[in-house]
Amino acid sequence: MTTPETRRAFLQIHFCVLLWGFTAILGKMISLRALPLVWWRMLFVVAVLACVPRVWRGLRAMPGRLVAAYAGIGVLVALHWLTFYGSIKLSNASVGATCIALGTVFTALAEPWLARTRFQPRDFLLGVAVLPGVAFVVGGIPPGMRAGVAVGTLSAILVALFGSLNKRLVEHGDALTVTAIELGAGTLALTVLSPLMALLMPGEGLTMVLPSMRDTGLLLALSIGCTLIPYALSLVALRHMSAFAAQLAVNLEPVYAIVLAILLLGEQRELSLAFYAGVAIILAAVLAYPLLHRLRRIEHPDMLAASEAKGMVD
Repeated sequence: MTTPETRRAFLQIHFCVLLWGFTAILGKMISLRALPLVWWRMLFVVAVLACVPRVWRGLRAMPGRLVAAYAGIGVLVALHWLTFYGSIKLSNASVGATCIALGTVFTALAEPWLARTRFQPRDFLLGVAVLPGVAFVVGGIPPGMRAGVAVGTLSAILVALFGSLNKRLVEHGDALTVTAIELGAGTLALTVLSPLMALLMPGEGLTMVLPSMRDTGLLLALSIGCTLIPYALSLVALRHMSAFAAQLAVNLEPVYAIVLAILLLGEQRELSLAFYAGVAIILAAVLAYPLLHRLRRIEHPDMLAASEAKGMVD
């Protein structure tokens, strides 16, 4: 039997997923390339959190080793977002969001190893059930978009890694403080990475040109409405869920993103029926999870940085 805390956690995580569904749409609408887009997004969130006294109190009380661990996870979050938006720029919002569904397979493998939990064969098999859906998705897009699928798959691996690592550590720090450390470290990591990106892929580095007024407004909506609010809320909700259950719920993000992309961007003209058949398979796996598992409150809390989330953040 599910507890009230578990039911509330699932409502909270699905609200977060709905907000994360807008991240792909906003990412497509913002004219910046992937690296500056993610850099500005993280910087805006860190700037807001720097004005919260609770964050500084939590930071002063946190041991140095724990700060370093959260900072390392923040680098993974930054790389996840970088590849997520890279996937969107190489394909479209619907494809980029759908690739995140592969995170279920990778989380089923990574969570027992990184979070020191018992391997669950059912979780892995349910994650594998998503793969035919992804195959349909790939078959239902133009060949020119398939590079976006490859980059999106890398993004799914990264989300599984930092989600499982956060499961081990999130209970040791205040949610807003953890958010500030991780996104602050991610911002610094992208700043350091920028010259290498510019060298390997001309035009892909971080330029200090200010975004346009339109892009600034979209970045603020992305940073506050689709990052800070769901990031912090999911940190609380995931105390009553496993990392795998949360990641499976995040598979609804492409559904929200696809509906929004049809309504706002008209992306249905770029995709075939096979693509939507794949999304239906992914959705079926999401809905099957509560039927195959008795949801129970677990001993250790979790964190999923951004889907994009984000886990917790998307």
